[in-house]
Amino acid sequence: MIEIKTPAEIESMRKASRVVAEVLQELKPLVKPGVTTAELDKFAERRVRELGAVPAFLGYRGYPATLCVSINEEIVHGIPSPKRTVRAGDIVSLDMGAVIEGFYGDAAVTVAAGAVSPQARRLMEVTSRSLDEALAAVRAGARLGDVCHAVEKYAAANGMSVVREFTGHGIGRHLHEEPSIPNFGRPGSGPVLKAGMTLAIEPMLCLGGADVVVKNDGWTAVSADGSLAAHYEHTIAVTEDGCDVLSRAS
Repeated sequence: MIEIKTPAEIESMRKASRVVAEVLQELKPLVKPGVTTAELDKFAERRVRELGAVPAFLGYRGYPATLCVSINEEIVHGIPSPKRTVRAGDIVSLDMGAVIEGFYGDAAVTVAAGAVSPQARRLMEVTSRSLDEALAAVRAGARLGDVCHAVEKYAAANGMSVVREFTGHGIGRHLHEEPSIPNFGRPGSGPVLKAGMTLAIEPMLCLGGADVVVKNDGWTAVSADGSLAAHYEHTIAVTEDGCDVLSRAS
Protein backbone atom coordinates (compact mmCIF):
# COMPACT_ATOMS: atom_id res chain seq x y z
CA MET A 1 0.00 0.00 0.00
CA ILE A 2 1.25 3.48 -0.85
CA GLU A 3 0.79 5.67 2.19
CA ILE A 4 -0.73 9.15 2.00
CA LYS A 5 1.01 11.62 4.30
CA THR A 6 -0.73 14.40 6.20
CA PRO A 7 0.42 18.01 5.73
CA ALA A 8 2.11 17.87 9.16
CA GLU A 9 3.96 14.68 8.22
CA ILE A 10 5.10 16.23 4.95
CA GLU A 11 6.47 19.21 6.88
CA SER A 12 8.53 16.84 9.04
CA MET A 13 9.81 15.24 5.85
CA ARG A 14 10.64 18.68 4.51
CA LYS A 15 12.77 19.39 7.59
CA ALA A 16 14.72 16.15 7.11
CA SER A 17 15.02 16.64 3.36
CA ARG A 18 16.30 20.20 3.73
CA VAL A 19 19.02 19.01 6.07
CA VAL A 20 20.08 16.57 3.36
CA ALA A 21 19.94 19.29 0.71
CA GLU A 22 21.95 21.77 2.76
CA VAL A 23 24.65 19.25 3.68
CA LEU A 24 24.97 18.19 0.03
CA GLN A 25 25.37 21.86 -0.92
CA GLU A 26 28.12 22.22 1.68
CA LEU A 27 29.83 19.06 0.46
CA LYS A 28 30.03 20.14 -3.19
CA PRO A 29 33.01 22.51 -2.82
CA LEU A 30 34.82 19.90 -0.72
CA VAL A 31 34.81 17.43 -3.62
CA LYS A 32 38.22 18.22 -5.04
CA PRO A 33 41.40 16.33 -5.84
CA GLY A 34 43.14 15.00 -2.75
CA VAL A 35 40.13 14.68 -0.42
CA THR A 36 39.37 11.18 0.83
CA THR A 37 35.86 9.80 0.70
CA ALA A 38 36.11 9.16 4.46
CA GLU A 39 36.72 12.88 5.02
CA LEU A 40 33.56 13.69 3.07
CA ASP A 41 31.62 11.18 5.15
CA LYS A 42 32.96 12.57 8.43
CA PHE A 43 31.92 16.09 7.42
CA ALA A 44 28.45 14.87 6.39
CA GLU A 45 27.79 13.08 9.68
CA ARG A 46 28.94 16.05 11.74
CA ARG A 47 26.78 18.52 9.83
CA VAL A 48 23.67 16.30 9.84
CA ARG A 49 23.86 16.07 13.61
CA GLU A 50 24.61 19.78 14.02
CA LEU A 51 21.47 20.55 12.03
CA GLY A 52 19.37 18.49 14.43
CA ALA A 53 18.91 15.34 12.38
CA VAL A 54 20.08 11.73 12.55
CA PRO A 55 21.96 10.09 9.64
CA ALA A 56 19.54 7.75 7.84
CA PHE A 57 22.05 5.45 6.15
CA LEU A 58 24.42 4.84 9.09
CA GLY A 59 23.70 1.29 10.27
CA TYR A 60 20.85 0.79 7.77
CA ARG A 61 20.98 -2.91 6.86
CA GLY A 62 24.55 -2.80 8.14
CA TYR A 63 25.73 0.11 5.96
CA PRO A 64 28.77 1.59 7.77
CA ALA A 65 28.57 5.30 6.87
CA THR A 66 26.42 8.43 6.69
CA LEU A 67 27.20 9.12 3.03
CA CYS A 68 27.36 6.98 -0.08
CA VAL A 69 30.28 8.19 -2.24
CA SER A 70 30.38 6.61 -5.70
CA ILE A 71 33.13 7.59 -8.13
CA ASN A 72 33.19 7.31 -11.93
CA GLU A 73 31.99 3.79 -12.88
CA GLU A 74 30.49 3.33 -9.39
CA ILE A 75 26.74 3.84 -9.66
CA VAL A 76 25.48 3.76 -6.07
CA HIS A 77 26.35 2.67 -2.52
CA GLY A 78 30.08 3.40 -2.62
CA ILE A 79 31.43 3.00 0.93
CA PRO A 80 33.65 5.89 2.12
CA SER A 81 37.23 4.95 2.93
CA PRO A 82 40.35 6.78 4.16
CA LYS A 83 42.18 4.91 1.40
CA ARG A 84 39.99 6.25 -1.44
CA THR A 85 41.12 9.65 -2.70
CA VAL A 86 39.25 11.80 -5.20
CA ARG A 87 41.33 12.56 -8.29
CA ALA A 88 41.18 15.39 -10.80
CA GLY A 89 38.61 14.62 -13.47
CA ASP A 90 36.52 12.27 -11.31
CA ILE A 91 32.76 12.54 -11.14
CA VAL A 92 31.52 11.82 -7.63
CA SER A 93 27.99 10.83 -6.62
CA LEU A 94 26.99 11.90 -3.10
CA ASP A 95 23.86 10.18 -1.74
CA MET A 96 22.56 10.81 1.76
CA GLY A 97 19.51 10.57 3.99
CA ALA A 98 18.45 12.11 7.30
CA VAL A 99 15.72 11.62 9.89
CA ILE A 100 13.85 14.29 11.86
CA GLU A 101 10.75 13.71 14.02
CA GLY A 102 10.61 10.11 12.79
CA PHE A 103 10.44 11.03 9.09
CA TYR A 104 13.03 10.59 6.37
CA GLY A 105 14.51 12.71 3.59
CA ASP A 106 16.82 11.41 0.85
CA ALA A 107 18.68 13.10 -2.02
CA ALA A 108 21.71 12.70 -4.27
CA VAL A 109 23.88 14.80 -6.56
CA THR A 110 26.85 14.11 -8.81
CA VAL A 111 29.77 16.52 -8.54
CA ALA A 112 32.75 17.13 -10.83
CA ALA A 113 36.19 17.11 -9.16
CA GLY A 114 37.87 19.87 -11.14
CA ALA A 115 37.72 19.81 -14.93
CA VAL A 116 36.06 16.68 -16.30
CA SER A 117 35.76 15.27 -19.81
CA PRO A 118 33.03 16.57 -22.11
CA GLN A 119 31.44 13.09 -22.02
CA ALA A 120 31.36 13.12 -18.21
CA ARG A 121 29.89 16.63 -18.15
CA ARG A 122 27.19 15.63 -20.63
CA LEU A 123 26.34 12.51 -18.63
CA MET A 124 25.85 14.64 -15.54
CA GLU A 125 23.68 17.12 -17.43
CA VAL A 126 21.51 14.43 -19.03
CA THR A 127 21.05 12.59 -15.73
CA SER A 128 20.10 15.78 -13.89
CA ARG A 129 17.71 16.77 -16.67
CA SER A 130 16.14 13.30 -16.67
CA LEU A 131 15.22 13.91 -13.03
CA ASP A 132 13.63 17.22 -14.04
CA GLU A 133 11.66 15.37 -16.72
CA ALA A 134 10.43 12.86 -14.16
CA LEU A 135 9.38 15.58 -11.72
CA ALA A 136 7.49 17.34 -14.51
CA ALA A 137 5.42 14.17 -15.01
CA VAL A 138 4.33 14.02 -11.36
CA ARG A 139 0.82 15.16 -10.43
CA ALA A 140 -2.27 13.70 -8.82
CA GLY A 141 -4.05 11.54 -11.40
CA ALA A 142 -0.91 10.64 -13.35
CA ARG A 143 0.34 7.09 -13.38
CA LEU A 144 3.64 6.04 -11.86
CA GLY A 145 4.61 4.61 -15.25
CA ASP A 146 4.43 8.12 -16.70
CA VAL A 147 7.13 9.25 -14.26
CA CYS A 148 9.33 6.21 -14.87
CA HIS A 149 8.99 6.52 -18.64
CA ALA A 150 9.99 10.19 -18.57
CA VAL A 151 13.48 9.24 -17.32
CA GLU A 152 13.91 6.44 -19.85
CA LYS A 153 12.66 8.52 -22.76
CA TYR A 154 15.03 11.42 -22.06
CA ALA A 155 18.00 9.13 -21.42
CA ALA A 156 17.44 7.16 -24.61
CA ALA A 157 17.01 10.32 -26.68
CA ASN A 158 20.46 11.38 -25.47
CA GLY A 159 22.18 8.03 -25.97
CA MET A 160 22.43 7.08 -22.30
CA SER A 161 21.45 3.78 -20.68
CA VAL A 162 19.24 3.49 -17.59
CA VAL A 163 20.27 1.29 -14.67
CA ARG A 164 17.51 -1.24 -14.02
CA GLU A 165 18.73 -3.08 -10.93
CA PHE A 166 18.26 -0.09 -8.63
CA THR A 167 15.19 2.10 -8.32
CA GLY A 168 13.66 5.04 -6.54
CA HIS A 169 11.16 4.36 -3.79
CA GLY A 170 8.43 5.62 -1.56
CA ILE A 171 9.69 7.33 1.58
CA GLY A 172 8.26 8.64 4.84
CA ARG A 173 8.33 6.91 8.23
CA HIS A 174 10.79 4.50 6.63
CA LEU A 175 13.67 5.12 4.24
CA HIS A 176 12.20 2.68 1.74
CA GLU A 177 8.44 2.35 1.35
CA GLU A 178 6.12 1.35 -1.47
CA PRO A 179 6.17 1.90 -4.39
CA SER A 180 9.35 0.91 -6.17
CA ILE A 181 10.10 3.56 -8.81
CA PRO A 182 12.18 2.21 -11.71
CA ASN A 183 13.72 4.62 -14.18
CA PHE A 184 11.95 2.92 -17.06
CA GLY A 185 8.33 2.07 -17.67
CA ARG A 186 5.26 2.23 -19.86
CA PRO A 187 3.15 5.42 -19.91
CA GLY A 188 -0.29 4.92 -18.43
CA SER A 189 0.81 1.92 -16.34
CA GLY A 190 1.25 1.47 -12.62
CA PRO A 191 -0.50 3.01 -9.62
CA VAL A 192 -2.40 6.27 -9.90
CA LEU A 193 -0.58 9.05 -8.04
CA LYS A 194 -2.51 10.83 -5.32
CA ALA A 195 -1.84 14.07 -3.47
CA GLY A 196 0.11 13.36 -0.29
CA MET A 197 2.15 10.47 -1.65
CA THR A 198 5.86 10.99 -0.96
CA LEU A 199 8.47 9.61 -3.32
CA ALA A 200 12.24 9.51 -3.74
CA ILE A 201 12.89 9.71 -7.49
CA GLU A 202 16.49 8.93 -8.47
CA PRO A 203 17.72 8.46 -12.05
CA MET A 204 20.95 6.47 -12.43
CA LEU A 205 22.39 6.64 -15.96
CA CYS A 206 25.49 5.19 -17.62
CA LEU A 207 27.46 6.25 -20.68
CA GLY A 208 27.80 2.62 -21.74
CA GLY A 209 25.67 -0.43 -21.04
CA ALA A 210 23.16 -0.77 -18.22
CA ASP A 211 24.50 -4.00 -16.70
CA VAL A 212 25.61 -3.78 -13.08
CA VAL A 213 28.08 -5.70 -10.90
CA VAL A 214 28.23 -5.44 -7.09
CA LYS A 215 31.74 -5.43 -5.63
CA ASN A 216 32.97 -7.83 -2.97
CA ASP A 217 32.11 -5.34 -0.22
CA GLY A 218 28.47 -6.26 -0.83
CA TRP A 219 27.44 -2.63 -1.41
CA THR A 220 29.29 -0.81 -4.17
CA ALA A 221 27.47 -1.20 -7.50
CA VAL A 222 29.51 -0.50 -10.65
CA SER A 223 28.78 -0.52 -14.36
CA ALA A 224 29.75 -3.92 -15.71
CA ASP A 225 31.58 -2.40 -18.68
CA GLY A 226 33.39 0.21 -16.58
CA SER A 227 31.59 3.14 -18.17
CA LEU A 228 30.89 6.34 -16.23
CA ALA A 229 27.68 6.62 -14.21
CA ALA A 230 25.81 9.54 -12.65
CA HIS A 231 23.04 9.74 -10.05
CA TYR A 232 20.63 12.47 -8.94
CA GLU A 233 17.73 12.25 -6.48
CA HIS A 234 15.00 14.33 -4.87
CA THR A 235 12.40 13.58 -2.22
CA ILE A 236 9.04 14.96 -3.33
CA ALA A 237 5.39 15.12 -2.31
CA VAL A 238 2.70 14.66 -4.94
CA THR A 239 0.29 17.62 -5.21
CA GLU A 240 -2.92 18.11 -7.17
CA ASP A 241 -1.14 19.99 -9.96
CA GLY A 242 2.46 18.78 -9.75
CA CYS A 243 4.97 18.06 -7.03
CA ASP A 244 6.50 19.76 -4.03
CA VAL A 245 10.27 19.15 -4.03
CA LEU A 246 11.07 18.69 -0.34
CA SER A 247 14.83 18.29 -0.79
CA ARG A 248 15.59 21.73 -2.17
CA ALA A 249 18.04 23.77 -0.14
CA SER A 250 16.27 26.60 1.68
